[in-house]
Amino acid sequence: MPYTKGLKGFFILAAIAIIVRVFVNFATPQVIKVTVDSVIKNEALNLPKIFVNLIEAVGGVEHIRQNLWIPALFIVAFAVITCLCDYVSKVAIAKGSEGLVRKLRNHLYKHIQRLPYSWHTKSQTGDIIQRSTADVDLIRRFIAAQLSELFRIMMLIIIALILMFSMNVKLSFIALAFIPIIMTYTAVFYGIISRRFKDADEADGILYSTAQENLTGVRVVRAFGREKYELDKFEEKNNNLANLWIKLGKQLSYYWSFGDLFSGLQVLTIIVFGAIEAVNGNISLGEFLAFVSYNSMLVWPIRAFGRVLSEMSKAKVSLKRISEILNEEEEFDDENALTPSFEGKDIEFDNVTFRYGENSAIIENLSFKIKGGKTFAILGGTGSGKTTIMHLLNRLYDLEESSGEIKIGGININDIRLSHLRKNIGMVLQEPFLYSKTIKENMAITKEDIIMDEVELAAATACVKDSIEGFAKGYDTIVGERGVTLSGGQKQRVAIARMLMQNTPVMIFDDSLSAVDSETDAKIRAALKTNRKNATTILISHRITTLMQADTIMVLDKGKIVDLGTHEELIQREGIYKDIYDVQMNMSDIED
Repeated sequence: MPYTKGLKGFFILAAIAIIVRVFVNFATPQVIKVTVDSVIKNEALNLPKIFVNLIEAVGGVEHIRQNLWIPALFIVAFAVITCLCDYVSKVAIAKGSEGLVRKLRNHLYKHIQRLPYSWHTKSQTGDIIQRSTADVDLIRRFIAAQLSELFRIMMLIIIALILMFSMNVKLSFIALAFIPIIMTYTAVFYGIISRRFKDADEADGILYSTAQENLTGVRVVRAFGREKYELDKFEEKNNNLANLWIKLGKQLSYYWSFGDLFSGLQVLTIIVFGAIEAVNGNISLGEFLAFVSYNSMLVWPIRAFGRVLSEMSKAKVSLKRISEILNEEEEFDDENALTPSFEGKDIEFDNVTFRYGENSAIIENLSFKIKGGKTFAILGGTGSGKTTIMHLLNRLYDLEESSGEIKIGGININDIRLSHLRKNIGMVLQEPFLYSKTIKENMAITKEDIIMDEVELAAATACVKDSIEGFAKGYDTIVGERGVTLSGGQKQRVAIARMLMQNTPVMIFDDSLSAVDSETDAKIRAALKTNRKNATTILISHRITTLMQADTIMVLDKGKIVDLGTHEELIQREGIYKDIYDVQMNMSDIED
């Protein structure tokens, strides 16, 4: 209902058009009944006064008997009105449903953008895409086609029963006897079809994810010669999906086949008993023809009601899958939270403990301080908690209660507006992501107006300016999806330049210089020291030469601090840092 705001007029117009169409449909058999019984057979009119007055207005029964084109004209007029009502209802419902689904798509996409990073790490991209596209489109089709049909069916059934009972009670009860059978049969299949469709829809999401992973990791697939494995995996998922849809198709075949049988038996029974009633004089010929018409208007809508229910079952599954996303709690960005300056402010981790889900703690009782405007380096093995520290600082993950505090300038980061926090902390990840845009657009992704002097300065600082200007189109060169047309080093340096464009007071380099050679690494650090000397810089790396110029170096092991000091201090005492330094320096001597 929230998505119908501003669109209710379209749905009301569609409902009015459907109601008019239904009444006109029921008027047609009445014209046939009057023509056969009163015009041709000269029986007394048995109609409400308003219709008797209408007949008198066109010249009376005798005049109509001499001009049978008049009832024919009424039938044609009713057909035209039906056509117009059908057109109006379909246009109105199309505008209403498309507007509604457009709002749903926008809300869903906006909601996904605001979901925590932790949710994205647990969700498959292909499945999210499938829910946001195929499932939303199925709901659109149900609203556009089946919802209006459901309303029309309900109107047809109610009016048909009223008119049928007004003509012959006995035949009406015979017609009604089949309805519980058809409805029970429909309800049973409704449950079966819902389960079948849920399985098929989930398998569809798995297939989306398989294809998405393959296309995203195409270089890895080619590099390791995994094409056949990927083909076999896709074929297995595809065959599973096809088999599930075949099973669903079989269930629908059973449903429609037996449904047609029951509906046909109902119509046949009414014709047989109706003919007997007509022969016995309990019903006139015109009433019999009208009754058979109304019975068709009753039985086939009930039959169609089953189709609507089967589509409803699919829409219900899709709506549930979308609701699972919409029910996820968004990140909360308090507009009234603090927006302090980060310039020159100390960053402090105070007794911080963090674990992913139910796993053991990645970092435990971690306490250290990063001086504002200084360069702080972190060294540690895989799984020691280096990247986790940066994710916590940027609030990609939030600390649980009683798990310590992270402060910037003495203010708990939970008290700082989230958008403000992230705008002031620039991050370059080990595996940078580039959009399928030009290099210039990738670098200035956070800028509304691109100023080329700023772009060139950032590129020069990241030591990628010469590489970019060497391309035929320079800064207007379009990089492939995820930056696949650039080398690893170029991609990382473009990502560094992009972060520099933000001009943030805090900069984090999460092993983001690993793909460049030592000489380029040194040039980037020197340029940063010159151009961003007042920024607080955090370096994470396995390369000692990247860290050795830092003001303070922290060594982590299994989520705990095992050493802290300057480069000169750390190489003077035994420990992990000195061991790595000795190994890397020896390797450097061998290479020389």
